Amino acid sequence: MMLENKLGLNDEIELAKEEERITKLKAIELFETGKLEQFEVGTFKGLAEIHKYLFEDVYEFAGIVRTENISKSNYRFVSAMYLEEALQKIDRMPQSNFDEIIEKYIEMNIAHPFREGNGRSTRIWLDMI
Repeated sequence: MMLENKLGLNDEIELAKEEERITKLKAIELFETGKLEQFEVGTFKGLAEIHKYLFEDVYEFAGIVRTENISKSNYRFVSAMYLEEALQKIDRMPQSNFDEIIEKYIEMNIAHPFREGNGRSTRIWLDMI
């Protein structure tokens, strides 16, 4: 299914190329300008800020929790109906050692809170933790 985008593209391959190009540049900006240091560490709010920054030029839903159910390779991520509750639980998870951080990262990956771009955003979020 083709995602509606701000670029006016209706070819999935073109969209994927442009999305990757734009988000890589935005990720570099996050690190080089120090903007990343302004975001909350280890919270969904911080992750949403990262996602918004990376994808705001591509999608209207940048930084916004998805309202639809999504899956990848026959794996269904957390149901949209339970997503807010799952994100609150993840926010409360400890992150004081390596094992806790990995567990929190795994839970956020299972939640997959955005329609697209979860992996790229969550890896930066993990780097911050």
